[in-house]
Amino acid sequence: MRFSILTLNPGFFPGAIEEGMIRVARQKGLLEVSVVAIRDFTEDRYGTTDDYPYGGGAGMVMKAEPILRAHESALREAQGGTPRLLVTSPQGVPFTQAKARALALEREIVVLCGRYKGIDERVIPLLQAEEISIGDYVLSGGEPAALVILDAVARLIPGVLGDAESAEADSFSEPLLDAPVYTRPEQVQGHRVPDVLLSGDHERIRLWRRREAIRRTWLKRPDLFLGRTLSKEDQKLLDEIKNEEEGR
Repeated sequence: MRFSILTLNPGFFPGAIEEGMIRVARQKGLLEVSVVAIRDFTEDRYGTTDDYPYGGGAGMVMKAEPILRAHESALREAQGGTPRLLVTSPQGVPFTQAKARALALEREIVVLCGRYKGIDERVIPLLQAEEISIGDYVLSGGEPAALVILDAVARLIPGVLGDAESAEADSFSEPLLDAPVYTRPEQVQGHRVPDVLLSGDHERIRLWRRREAIRRTWLKRPDLFLGRTLSKEDQKLLDEIKNEEEGR
């Protein structure tokens, strides 16, 4: 996969792409990351990338022309067909694990990082871009969001993770939050690892983990159950958990 980032702040990325699963994916030759400085595609000696909004108002707006030229540069470098173009935006569709899985199958992705008050609205239809949001809050720019998308996608590229099951067991893969996890020692300041995890009984452990995943999701993210049809086993566990919590 080739993942290109169009940005006004190229210095944001060099350290990050040398760490974690992004580094692993790159070392395995499964991911190429290209950081494209939009300012390199301006035509005045000041490298102007923004201007005042028509109609007045606070803030500045990213100009369309440097973005369009930067995108054209990314197209010339593409090796696997027309890239899928994403724009980081608070107006975009929410970025989810399902979205990350779908993007991990792409060969070419370009992410345009918004900045200032936003980008000239004409860029979206001209480039047939998809707006995408990582949450309902305000960032100084789209660079952190682009990095979130890159990290989430990189680890799901086939062949990146050493243990295929580790991705399947991630929180939100179903979607459910993950069950609690523990490691040595068995006791930390009076808090013990649950006995079931030391039992060696694989079926009991599986059921405990499933119950705790459902419990966590019910207590912390009940919205994840909306519109879902649970299996008979999961529905039974959820009913038991609700009764337990109501009895406390």
